Amino acid sequence: MFKRLPIYILLLFVLTLILVACGGQQVVEVTRVVEQTITEEVEVTRIVTETEVETVTEEVEVTRVVEVEAEAAEPIIIGATGPLSAPGSVGGGIAMQFTAQLAVDEINAAGGVLGRPIELVFVDTQGLPERGTAVAERLIEEDGAVAIIGEYHSAVGLTMIEVCHERHIPCVFSETWNDNITAAGYDEVFRVAVTSTLVASQQINWLDALGFEYVVIIAENTDYGVPASEAQVEFMTGRGIDSEVFFVELGTEDFLPVLTRIQEGERTPDAIMVLVTGETSYNVEQQMAEIGLAPTEETVCVANQVAINAEYWDNVPDGNYCAYLRVGLTPGNYNDTTKSVDEAYRAQFDRPAPSFALATYDSVYITAEAIERAGSTDPDAIIAEIEATDRILAQGHYYFPYGINNPVPDDEPAWMWHQWPDAAVVIQQYFEVGQDPDNAAVVFPPAFQTHDTALIPYGGTP
Repeated sequence: MFKRLPIYILLLFVLTLILVACGGQQVVEVTRVVEQTITEEVEVTRIVTETEVETVTEEVEVTRVVEVEAEAAEPIIIGATGPLSAPGSVGGGIAMQFTAQLAVDEINAAGGVLGRPIELVFVDTQGLPERGTAVAERLIEEDGAVAIIGEYHSAVGLTMIEVCHERHIPCVFSETWNDNITAAGYDEVFRVAVTSTLVASQQINWLDALGFEYVVIIAENTDYGVPASEAQVEFMTGRGIDSEVFFVELGTEDFLPVLTRIQEGERTPDAIMVLVTGETSYNVEQQMAEIGLAPTEETVCVANQVAINAEYWDNVPDGNYCAYLRVGLTPGNYNDTTKSVDEAYRAQFDRPAPSFALATYDSVYITAEAIERAGSTDPDAIIAEIEATDRILAQGHYYFPYGINNPVPDDEPAWMWHQWPDAAVVIQQYFEVGQDPDNAAVVFPPAFQTHDTALIPYGGTP
């Protein structure tokens, strides 16, 4: 036994070592696994606990943030109007729509207003007064417009101002000349276009400088044509110029009966002035030329301002030597903003941007920046900030000298209420068929003359 004992002991010892060794590995591994599991459990517990705590907190915060972002994504609606179909001046409406959207796109690309995008809702008024009322009400009540800009026709604008006033929504008009647009004195109504009186005075200044004695006016029988012709007659009477007015209906195609009466009159007019808007004016001017009424050596043709458009030559191929009023800057007076808008406009329409297109672009910026400064879409705050406008845009330096805080004085005309006073007004004259208006001669006023003459004689050259 004694001899075997060591063997048993040895075997037992070896077996024990083996078991111990195996058991040790298991213990170490189990301990490591348990420790890792415990660590992971602890971490998971901590993470879960923090997640639960943070989730509660974050859910409240996220909900609030989402609501803010949802509000921020909601656009601010600016309404716009203009004639996009007959009998309105379609070309004018299309031009205004383009530059209004151009301004909106620029503003949105720069971050929008109050952290929100601007959405332009442009509606066709067809040049009809009754459409002005319906469109303004729709923009405010259905589309949620916080302001309205644009409009080409005075007759439409006169109905719109009543809606803007009644609904207390600011409106910035960019091509409505009737004095009464702003003379009404409504807090909500602003204008960045000229007035009929401003335009009339410049044309009469020119005719008077030429020494003319008798002028015929062909005017549309509308809320633009009637007061515009009255203003012209008043100015001419004050200068000792005789005048006669012939009214026509907007949309008329055959003007020969009226033109024949003028041609067969006792006196040959020194000038015939066309106070008919849009495409209808082209019919008047071409028919005048076809029957030899004007332009001639005896009678100057004073075309409507849309003679600046490229389609003038398509519709009035015999209209060379007609003069026309250009409201707005000539290229030599463009600033960087004017050049930028004009470049975009030419790329789209292959002609220079007319004043009403520039004014519409500017009216969007005036309105949008007023909303930004106001810090809200509250109409009173927006109106106050539009009154405080002090900004150089495409047409020049904008400001409104008279308004709520500075009423129009007695020695100024009533239409100076919320009226931008510094619109450029010049007389240009074509002297080549198909001539680009940028190359037409500026004949008045003398400070802007490009060819050192107040009139290019029919058939002559400057």
